[in-house]
Amino acid sequence: MNDEDATVDERQIHEVTKDIIDRLLGFDDETRRRVFRRALGFFELDISSLSGTSRHSQNEREQLPTQQGPTNGRAPHFAERLELSPKDFLFQKQPRTDIDRIACLAYYLTHYRDTRHFKTIDLSRLNTEAAQTKFSNTAFAVVNATNASLLAQAGKGSKQLSALGERYVDALPNRDAAKEVLRSLRIRRRARATRNNAESK
Repeated sequence: MNDEDATVDERQIHEVTKDIIDRLLGFDDETRRRVFRRALGFFELDISSLSGTSRHSQNEREQLPTQQGPTNGRAPHFAERLELSPKDFLFQKQPRTDIDRIACLAYYLTHYRDTRHFKTIDLSRLNTEAAQTKFSNTAFAVVNATNASLLAQAGKGSKQLSALGERYVDALPNRDAAKEVLRSLRIRRRARATRNNAESK
């Protein structure tokens, strides 16, 4: 196989993987596991052999979800997810603004790298790894994401993905659903402010 054939094959793998992920986004984790188990059975593949290819490169390695119980609505732990490169993850989420991208990078660190507390430099490095356009000012983008409540303080100069940020990135690339997440925050804030004003009178 020449280099051109290898490039075509990799592109096809990428497209098929993206199609599978897009099709499974609307299902819960247990349903996704059932789909994978049936597919593995059809092709007579051994899940242990697929998840143990540590000698392969990261782009070639495809780790299937672990066989655990439902996650009860929480975002799955990094070990429960299909392994995606940061480039593929950003391609899937399609962030449009710097704030979107910061939230997506923070999500990836949290759920794919098991790094729940991170600094601006960690986000910047992951952005480079994901082959994204360089931020004009990463620190400013992090501040804006924090002000938007997508990130939260974690102490010692570190940040962490907030519960709102998690829901926001989960909703992407559906822009309407992501906007609804932010709208629900504004409604809660207004209700809390109204309640506080009433109690102070």
